[in-house]
Amino acid sequence: MQITEKFVFCPICGSSHFKTESEKSKKCDNCGFEYFVNPASSNVAFILDDNGRLLVERRLREPAKGTLDLPGGFADAEETAEEGVIREVKEETGLDISKAQYLFSLPNTYRYSGIDIPTLDLFFLCKADDTTMLRAGDDAAECFWCDIDDIHTELFGLSSIRHGLSLFIDMLKNGQLP
Repeated sequence: MQITEKFVFCPICGSSHFKTESEKSKKCDNCGFEYFVNPASSNVAFILDDNGRLLVERRLREPAKGTLDLPGGFADAEETAEEGVIREVKEETGLDISKAQYLFSLPNTYRYSGIDIPTLDLFFLCKADDTTMLRAGDDAAECFWCDIDDIHTELFGLSSIRHGLSLFIDMLKNGQLP
């Protein structure tokens, strides 16, 4: 279900004349307010240890509970994407990130409470100086290091993560990482 299907009444004046204006907006015929569906910012961390292994998580919650994932999550209001990925890594893994370098972004849809939320997933290469503090927290059931050659993208539950992981592995193998 698209998010705009849930919006029946104008959030400004309460009118039921809140109609689809375009594929990405609804407009109130009563007060003129127009709501645009813009993506939420989500951040993903690629963290390699000193042996070149990638930090992987197992999802604690839906969607895709029990499948593999990478550390990350939604940005909070008033924080940069870099601050968001650093915060999410700390919450989910206990690791302190000393550097977060943007790599690429992918559009995505995140199903939450039966509604498809458009997202823009920003992928970062992150550096953790001390990996001994690794512990699962927040949305992670477990965290572990995985050799790149042992990564099977089909075991990752979210399509954007699978796609981003494939791009990252190609960049790594082709020496294209910063």
